Amino acid sequence: MQGQAKTGLLRQLYIQVLIAIVIGGLVGYFWPGVGTALQPVAEGFIKLIKMMLAPIIFATVVVGIAKMGSIRDVGRTGVKALIYFEVVSTAALAIGLIVVNILKPGVGMNIDAATIDATEVSQYVQRAHEGGIVEFILSIIPATLVDAFAKGNMLQVILVSVLFAIGLLQLGERAKPLVEIIDTGLQGLFRMINMIMRLAPIGAGAGVAYTIGKYGIGTLASLGQLMLGVYITSIVFVFVVLGLIARWAGFPLLRLLRFIKDEIFVTFGTCSTEAVLPRMLVKLEQAGVRKSTVGLVLPTGYTFNADGTSIYLSMAAVFVAQATNTDLPIYQQLVLMGVLLLTSKGSAGVAGAGFVALAATLSTLHTVPVAGLVLLLGVDRFMNEARAVVNLIGNAVATIAVAKWDGAFDPAKARDLMRRQDAGEAMPVAIAESTDH
Repeated sequence: MQGQAKTGLLRQLYIQVLIAIVIGGLVGYFWPGVGTALQPVAEGFIKLIKMMLAPIIFATVVVGIAKMGSIRDVGRTGVKALIYFEVVSTAALAIGLIVVNILKPGVGMNIDAATIDATEVSQYVQRAHEGGIVEFILSIIPATLVDAFAKGNMLQVILVSVLFAIGLLQLGERAKPLVEIIDTGLQGLFRMINMIMRLAPIGAGAGVAYTIGKYGIGTLASLGQLMLGVYITSIVFVFVVLGLIARWAGFPLLRLLRFIKDEIFVTFGTCSTEAVLPRMLVKLEQAGVRKSTVGLVLPTGYTFNADGTSIYLSMAAVFVAQATNTDLPIYQQLVLMGVLLLTSKGSAGVAGAGFVALAATLSTLHTVPVAGLVLLLGVDRFMNEARAVVNLIGNAVATIAVAKWDGAFDPAKARDLMRRQDAGEAMPVAIAESTDH
């Protein structure tokens, strides 16, 4: 019996991923060359998931909205989601500013900004100048319908999906056969994701091996205080702010974390929330959220509700100011927070999004030297795990909270899930046929 229990435990995805992360860390530390060479393995796993995102988001949004029965319901849910995103993102930025002013991780470094070689961050500065609010809004509109899916731009896919779903709503009964076909196709896509997710331990282990192999544990020493501050702030934000929201919504945070533990470990290892988006779509529906709300809120939250990134951005910007002895009074920090609310959205979906957002902000304000971003390059990857995990948890809580606010949350279904957790029963398989509401 004991042997069967161990075998059953090893079949759990989060255990497999955790073991792979430990092995990957050891490989990266003792054989850094091998760890660095494993980058294509980690990238390959992420690419396998990303190739599935556009059709899954399209099908989920279309089926969910088409079955809502009212265009007004779609608009109401969308507005409530955006309000929630902005309020919670502002809270994340504010908490980051408070903690970085208390810890002062950059004070005492006394770095002369004029002596910093900014060559390594020039690409991020260039991208920042290329972007802007107007460009961001226009970029949501694809050149063609096919272009949105070919490039895998999440916001473009959501726009096309919402418009198509509204069109089907207007067709009424005539659209039902097509909606059922799309729903059946969605279940096939979920089966494909289920096959790909078997490779998650390999992708996560390779990702950790690459990070430690390339940057080394030694890079953490010089900026350890900043890293510690980001991690502490992230933990406080999750358990205090998101914890209170989750309790109000009727799904206590610890229960939610237990339910999505597989996805948390995969995100930690790969530094990518996109790797688990398909699983999260189904799991949140299993937790009691209406399918249409999950399909609309969760993918949109990936762009507009990056809580972990918000914490990092505010702390990193003030850290650079402290390290370069740049005076940054409170009123300028409040201006900084306001600009970050905009620039963090403008860089969504861009490689190196954190640096792009920081570069855009610092370039706009002209108060903190942009060259100071060089100081963050060595440890950015190590803080990316915290950002990604907080973003994942934040969007899970956001989806449940918006559903509760919108009357699209089934507390009885959530209580049944929690009862099964307490009884030690097997949780629903994430990628399985979902139920309609």
